[in-house]
This record gives sequence, structure tokens and C-alpha cells, in this order.
Amino acid sequence: MAAKQTSAIIPLCHPLPLTHVGVELTPTRSGYRVEARVRTSAQTGVEMEALVAVAVAALTIYDMVKAVDKSMVMGDICLVEKRGGRSGHYRRRPG
Repeated sequence: MAAKQTSAIIPLCHPLPLTHVGVELTPTRSGYRVEARVRTSAQTGVEMEALVAVAVAALTIYDMVKAVDKSMVMGDICLVEKRGGRSGHYRRRPG
């Protein structure tokens, strides 16, 4: 739902027709890894939609667990891979 609201949350982002939004939570030793995959049929990238989806998912986890641990930290939100759009293919290098 957050990915679909990106244009209302981020200034200068325009609404896009999203064809797929998926968010995955993977347990880790220190918490959860949150990953979003977003697709569109439009001739533009959907990085902002994916980043908003991840950020809001992390905030949702915080909201649900804050009664148990208010010291939680959300961080390292980044673009891992992007295909299509004007700038072409991007893949973050490990490190």
C-alpha cells in the first residue's frame, strides 16, 4: 500500500501504474531484512516506490513491537537492483 502512495509522500514524485508490489521479511540474527520488489509498465523507474515500501514496512514492524523494545534501529535502506528506465540496469556492489 505504501508503494502506491509514494507520489503523495515524496515531493515531485508522480503517480505510476504499478503492476506488481511485493515485500518480503527475512529473519536475521539481529532482526529482519526487508526487501521490496516493484514493477510498472510505464517508461520510468520505480526505485522510490520500492524504497518507500521498505521504509514503511520497517516502520510498521517498529509500531507493532515498540511495546517490547523501543530501542530498535531501522537503517541501511538502499537500492539493491534496478532494471529498465532511462538509466538502464543498476546493481549495488557488495560492501
